[in-house]
Amino acid sequence: MSTVQEERRTPPRRPEQPPAPAARRRPFDAPLAALRAAPRRPLALATALALVSLLCYATVRHYVGTSMVDMIVYRAEGAAVADGHDLYALRVTEWSLPATYPPFAAMLFVPTTWFGIGFLRVAITTGNVALLAVLAHLSFKLVGWPRRELRPVGVVLIAGLGVWLEPVFTTLRYGQINLALACLILWDLTRPDGRRSKGVAIGIAAGIKLTPGLFAVYLLITGRVRAAFVAGLTFLATFALGAAVLPGATWGFWTKYLYDSSRVGKTEIVDNQSVRGAVARLLHSADPGTLATLASGTVALTGLAIAAWAHRSSRWTPRAEAWGICCAAVTAVLISPISWTHHWVWCVPVLVLLAAEAAHERSRPAAVRRMRWRPILAATLLAFLSFGMWIVPHKGDLDLHLPLLHQFPADVYPIVGICFLALAALRVRARRKAAGAPLAALPQQRPGRAAGAGRRADDAPRESQQA
Repeated sequence: MSTVQEERRTPPRRPEQPPAPAARRRPFDAPLAALRAAPRRPLALATALALVSLLCYATVRHYVGTSMVDMIVYRAEGAAVADGHDLYALRVTEWSLPATYPPFAAMLFVPTTWFGIGFLRVAITTGNVALLAVLAHLSFKLVGWPRRELRPVGVVLIAGLGVWLEPVFTTLRYGQINLALACLILWDLTRPDGRRSKGVAIGIAAGIKLTPGLFAVYLLITGRVRAAFVAGLTFLATFALGAAVLPGATWGFWTKYLYDSSRVGKTEIVDNQSVRGAVARLLHSADPGTLATLASGTVALTGLAIAAWAHRSSRWTPRAEAWGICCAAVTAVLISPISWTHHWVWCVPVLVLLAAEAAHERSRPAAVRRMRWRPILAATLLAFLSFGMWIVPHKGDLDLHLPLLHQFPADVYPIVGICFLALAALRVRARRKAAGAPLAALPQQRPGRAAGAGRRADDAPRESQQA
């Protein structure tokens, strides 16, 4: 066969076509897909229940009255930055409240000066309810429960019913930013460890309010060194930005106002649900001194150790990262010198985690079925619905004279927080013993593993995923 005939019989090779570009994902594609996959009847019932709950909340809010004093302080801070006034000299509202956040936070509050108080009341309340829904979604993602198609139902229920949790109720009442900070932190922590930008959101949150910096320590002690340094560098960037725009305020905050606890509030009042506040009320002293410092330091070391232990036990423990993150969050709120009740919005992921444990209770091996998670969930939920610290007499200086029986409701959140840390330690210990694993050896986290992914199928037997 001639060369010409051979070329005619052989079909000409077509030039390779470039691969079709992948469809660009839009921000709302995933939520919309989840809503489409959700069962219609449960979602409709959850939506109706949530709307009724929010209507009742709006009615109660109208008659109780909501000062939203913290929102007014934020707006005044933004106005001080915009007008060039002394940020830390301002006093607003009938309580003469000062600015207590770093200058970077005040810079972020400038847009609130563009609107009137009436509009801000509605916008911030609506925004906080939306953030509650986001926090619920992130909590479900962290825990890996329930099934994906059921999560929209859970998000709607938490957004509607969660407003009655005391920390959330108080956040809405004061117009606080706690839900926004919790969403920033939890979004960062549920991202894969391989992301180079992991830690940025934690650094920003720490730049707004210093307490979230403990999550950078959590990343560091659990082996996510790069993410911890990213968080630290981001925090330094917020400091540098504040120093560049507000040098005088930055100098004053970091050399003087940060250490003046009287600007934040009284340690001994029942509003303060930290370890230091509980010790102050127990000792009947406005200055609990060394004993409170030692108690807070002990809780800090113990809480972080339990968080790291839980995280590094993922080979034997389901939802290990969720337990580690929740332990770190509870520790951060416990050890802060002053933790107002609305700082405890971390009750949302804690309750979701306990609900997941309760849902999987019957699927556990008999060796680790000694804990009864449903009563634990019920007791924890009751504590955050109780408004216990507001029930005890606390007007005037009565916070310093609470009898022993009143100490328990007055310190309900520190008690719940310490019990949660103890519960986490017992759970990890039980799981390790049941698996025949050493209690002290801490295996390193496998590289590339996504945070919040929980146990993989090749690490341990699967638990039933039925809700």
